[in-house]
Amino acid sequence: MESTNNSEPTHVVIVDDHKMVVDSLSRLINESGIAQITGVYYDLKSCRRGLATMLPEVLLLDIGLPDGDGVDFCAEIKKEYPELKIIMLTTYKEFSIAKRALHNGALGYILKNAESEEMLAGIETVSKGKQFLCEEIDILLKEKRDEGIVWLSNREKEVLKYIADGYTTKGIADLIYRDVETVRSCRKNLLIKIVAKNTAVLVKKGYEMKLIW
Repeated sequence: MESTNNSEPTHVVIVDDHKMVVDSLSRLINESGIAQITGVYYDLKSCRRGLATMLPEVLLLDIGLPDGDGVDFCAEIKKEYPELKIIMLTTYKEFSIAKRALHNGALGYILKNAESEEMLAGIETVSKGKQFLCEEIDILLKEKRDEGIVWLSNREKEVLKYIADGYTTKGIADLIYRDVETVRSCRKNLLIKIVAKNTAVLVKKGYEMKLIW
């Protein structure tokens, strides 16, 4: 897969403690024409230091690292660098882990055995701010969604909590530093996802489904 325009390649950092994985991915990404590796870290401690001096556009983050859980780290760095786009890169294909990663702010979830084209497509998609799930995880999550599980983005969960606390649309917009139309659209999405006909029902079902705590 090669870039079809003259734009600068996406800057990518890899965090993984397996050197063979890092070397293979670095070669694939650097030769793709769509992205460039600007940093490699083998543990979370060095990643923290590195991100403080140079922030990439996309972070490929392993889950099982020597000094911590990549999923927990995802939530930590998203608070500090909300603009950073994170793809979990892992061997774990359990529903609960994928769900937690997405709830913690990951925009992508790719298994390490994914095809090269899928890996590059994930980087390209996530760099544009869109979610990307590798095929196996996408199928897994769709099966669980069919069982009635409601998925909310971090922004939707935040807005839902403020709605439950009684804030108006304008009040929420001021709190999250977004325009009123963005919040209004988010409220509409919440009503559709939770299948609620009005705000009162939305809040009631939000508590019942443990989407608000």
